Amino acid sequence: MKGENWISRNTQFFLRKILFYGERLKVKIPDNIAAITPYPPGKPLDELEREYGITNSIKLASNENPWGPSPKAIRALRAELLNLHRYPDGSCYYLVQAIAEKLGVAADEIVMGNGSNEVIEFLVKAFVQEGDEVITSHPSFLMYQKIVQVRGGVNHVLPLKEMRHDLRSIQKKVSDKTRLIFLDNPNNPTGTAIPPVELYQFLSDIPESVIVVLDEAYVDFMDKKLHVDAFSLIRNVGRRCPVVFLRTFSKAYGLSGLRVGYGLMAKEIAECLHKVRQPFNINQMAQVGALAALEDEEYYLLTLDRTARGLDYLSREVERLGCKSIPSETNFFLIDVQGDADKLYQAMLYKGVIVRSMSAYGFKNFIRVTIGTEEENSRFLESLADCLGELGYV
Repeated sequence: MKGENWISRNTQFFLRKILFYGERLKVKIPDNIAAITPYPPGKPLDELEREYGITNSIKLASNENPWGPSPKAIRALRAELLNLHRYPDGSCYYLVQAIAEKLGVAADEIVMGNGSNEVIEFLVKAFVQEGDEVITSHPSFLMYQKIVQVRGGVNHVLPLKEMRHDLRSIQKKVSDKTRLIFLDNPNNPTGTAIPPVELYQFLSDIPESVIVVLDEAYVDFMDKKLHVDAFSLIRNVGRRCPVVFLRTFSKAYGLSGLRVGYGLMAKEIAECLHKVRQPFNINQMAQVGALAALEDEEYYLLTLDRTARGLDYLSREVERLGCKSIPSETNFFLIDVQGDADKLYQAMLYKGVIVRSMSAYGFKNFIRVTIGTEEENSRFLESLADCLGELGYV
């Protein structure tokens, strides 16, 4: 009886406490934060299988490397497990030195990030104040706009033109309040790249007070003829806007789970970003894994070759099924399925094949598909053919 009274009294106490805090919690959420729609994370693969009653599903929706990281990176990560009681190197010294040597830039022109999206956050924190303007395209990487909104900046979002960045419209939109322009090159989700001649002309037309950020998350897969000279663009800034390049180890190097990326930029810009960077932002496993992956050139080139062959194969085969494939400079491509993409996405789910519907991006008849292994690609094509027939799209 005494115990029951004690439980009852404590229950009443906690209820009163909850009600008390509920009454006094009158925090005002800023309008710019309240208006943000959180980034929609995908469900874990196990949960999707449980929900749809499927097994052995394959995921071709997130532009990941289906072959995984270099075996050398895996061995290095296993060895590093014994050092997890130590703080990581706050300067990423060895990784930065390796990147600098590989790309021919100076170490002080590199800023590491917990994924390249953290470098985006650094840029906005360092250069955008409330009321400043940032120009992006739609569709493109959603985090550009969200980070600007958190900062209180003004987003100017211009639609793609024929699935490409509309450089002329972007240039016309620049004002005295413009601080940053984000261009994902190649673009996600369309896979298109900006011809270098057009890009160089665009950069020459942008005021020197504006930083142009070229997000090159997929540059490894891009045709070499479409590459621009990062070295000259971050060094030669006289009478031209400064340019920042973003790179990542998540795609070609297969280290999405470790979250490590970096930016290439003039050292003066890098100095500003280091002022807003958290110490130890790159964990020790990420540094060790990225360094080992960077040194395994043979595996890197094998990944690029496998991806190119897979893209060529899938592009031809979906055309045979009556769909239209969009040429891509990445490890994914868009497919016009000649019908409602959301319905096709759902139908594919029940067959254990996860793709990405592009309806939310304004492309209601398109899906985006990541290049998989040979087995995954074959299963995707088989499931796509079945679903197209079931839905009567072709």
